[in-house]
Amino acid sequence: MVHRRRCGKANCRCADGAPHETTELNWSEEGRARALVLPADQVERVRAAVSRYRAAQAALREEADRALAALVEALAPSPRRTRTRSGARGGSSGH
Repeated sequence: MVHRRRCGKANCRCADGAPHETTELNWSEEGRARALVLPADQVERVRAAVSRYRAAQAALREEADRALAALVEALAPSPRRTRTRSGARGGSSGH
């Protein structure tokens, strides 16, 4: 994530020009937001790693969705095996 900030110094170029830019890696750890300012020479390397992470996460999510759908289908009652309101199969209570 690129952050643009003004430092607040009256004589700095950011006072009336472009703000300072830093690229940060942001993540959550134990429910707390974390950030790490990246050196300029590491930005592309980290972007590539984050891209690989997101692709792996998406593939895992898709696999989990397929497995859940298969489980739901396997556990869903067959129309032939459902009970009638009287609780007996075939609609006849036998009483």
